[in-house]
Amino acid sequence: MSAYVLREANVLDDGGGFAGPLDVHVDHGSVVAVGRGLEVEGAPSVDFSGLWLLPGIFDCHDHVAFSTVDMAEVLATPVSAWALEAAKNARTTLEAGVTFVRDLAGADRGLRDAIAGGISSGPTLQISVVLICQTGGHGDAYLRGPGVEASLVPEYPGRPPYLVDGPETMRHVVRASLRAGADWIKLATTGGLVSEHDEPLVPELTIEEIEVAVFEALRKGKHVAAHAYGGPGLTNAVRAGARSIEHGGFLTEEQAQLMAASGCYLVPTLSAMRDCLRWAEAGALTPRQCEKILALGIDVGACVRVAKEYGVPLASGTDYISREQHGKNLEEVALMRAAGLTAEEALLVATRGGAELCGVADRYGRLAPGYVFDAIVLDDDPGDDLAALAAPGAVTGVFKRGEPVVRHRRHE
Repeated sequence: MSAYVLREANVLDDGGGFAGPLDVHVDHGSVVAVGRGLEVEGAPSVDFSGLWLLPGIFDCHDHVAFSTVDMAEVLATPVSAWALEAAKNARTTLEAGVTFVRDLAGADRGLRDAIAGGISSGPTLQISVVLICQTGGHGDAYLRGPGVEASLVPEYPGRPPYLVDGPETMRHVVRASLRAGADWIKLATTGGLVSEHDEPLVPELTIEEIEVAVFEALRKGKHVAAHAYGGPGLTNAVRAGARSIEHGGFLTEEQAQLMAASGCYLVPTLSAMRDCLRWAEAGALTPRQCEKILALGIDVGACVRVAKEYGVPLASGTDYISREQHGKNLEEVALMRAAGLTAEEALLVATRGGAELCGVADRYGRLAPGYVFDAIVLDDDPGDDLAALAAPGAVTGVFKRGEPVVRHRRHE
């Protein structure tokens, strides 16, 4: 059906609460009208009374092409198998209720364009293709024994370079990423958690290198997303003009003030920090990784509270890197609620906030006339704590551009 009316649903409004019962008229993938008792000729009606209807969720930091961080498995996997599992992960993510993903390393223009062209099923993608880092930095999985260059993105024809040392190298690598179809430039300006050879509070890349990346991206109308947990590397990224800070687990009040003043977003990836702690506590990582993560004393959610206090714009992202994680993305919304956002704030961060960060807020992130009808359906009220969103099977229907990807039983 190109046109239909969903009748008497509880619809997420611009304040983050639910209004209803309301009818939603959809035609050719877009919302035509939202209101009570809509009279629409020639469009079938579907009874959505007692159901909750939300815009599709944004995951502004995901890696749908990553299924494992086990480098031995990565190296042993043929590129074709890697690509096919990436497509599977994308489909799983969409069916979980995430209709728009900013993929910050892994997915390439082939996967993005295949989904956009209807060849494969998945969320609308914006991509960075690779994570740009300094030699020996976070993202450089150099294998010391055989002396082999490696990353979690296998080498394939057309994969752009990702190692930089100096402003001119950065200029070339950013330009190569843009040529490869990148919508975003992703930089590692600090070390990370799940890595052997770097530390999350130690800066990586110089401010001059970051400034070159921002300059070259802006020339093409693109922005920089900076992996940064804290310390001088986070400050450098904000001062150099990064559009978003990814993670920010050790964000300070002074840094939050700087981000708020510059309009720099925080994508806190609480799910990833929580999972890294779980893996380390269970001894599921290498001894060095477990030791490092446990010694940091991460307070999952602290960065959200600091960001909220100082008015830093927020967007939702998971940083999922394994096949076991994909499809659990809505846990992030519940974690942001638990970290100190109100239910209304968390829902808006996961919808409108993501659309604003991704530059598509004029057509995504709301259920309003003229907007693309990306939406999810819940049978139950998500509740004040939003914990229901994290429950398996909570999402009972998914629409992408008006088409029912996961068809609710009332829509059959």
